[in-house]
Amino acid sequence: MSKKAGVPFKGTKEQEKQLLEVIAELRDTPGCLMPIMQRAQDIYGYLPYEVQKIISDELRIPAEKVYGVATFYAQFNLNPKGTYKVSVCLGTACYVKGSGPVFEEIQKILGIGDGECTPDGKFSLDTCRCVGACGLAPVMLVNDDVYGRITVDQVKGILEKYN
Repeated sequence: MSKKAGVPFKGTKEQEKQLLEVIAELRDTPGCLMPIMQRAQDIYGYLPYEVQKIISDELRIPAEKVYGVATFYAQFNLNPKGTYKVSVCLGTACYVKGSGPVFEEIQKILGIGDGECTPDGKFSLDTCRCVGACGLAPVMLVNDDVYGRITVDQVKGILEKYN
C-alpha cells in the first residue's frame, strides 16, 4: 500500500476517536471489515492510507487486505473529494460526441487526474460511465449542476463559475 502524493491527510483526534469507537463496537461481528470501512469513510469522507492503517492495526489484519477491499469496491474513495465534485461522462454517447477531449481539458486546467482532488480541496475530478443524459452528450457535472453539449472551449468558463 503506497501513499499517493496530493492532499495531505487532515484527520482530527475527534475523528480518530470516532473510528476507534466504531471498531470497538463492530470488531467481534463476523464480516466486520466492510461495515467498519463504510463507517470510516462516513467519518473522514474517504479512506486515506492513515485510516486504513488504523483499521489494519486495530483488527490485527494485514494492511494489504484493507487496501484490497478499498480498491475492489467502487463505493470507497482513496482520495478526498473537493467542495466542487466535477464528473465527466465517458459513456458511449458522450465519448463519441467528444467527452474525451473535454476531460483532458479539465485535467489540464485543474492540474489533477481522474479520482484526484486539487491541493486546496476546492475541486475533485472523476469520470463516470453514464448519467442518463445521452441526448445532451457530452455531459459534465459540477456537484448537482449538469452541463450538456459542452465543448472544450466552454470548460474554462464553467469551472470559473465555481471560483
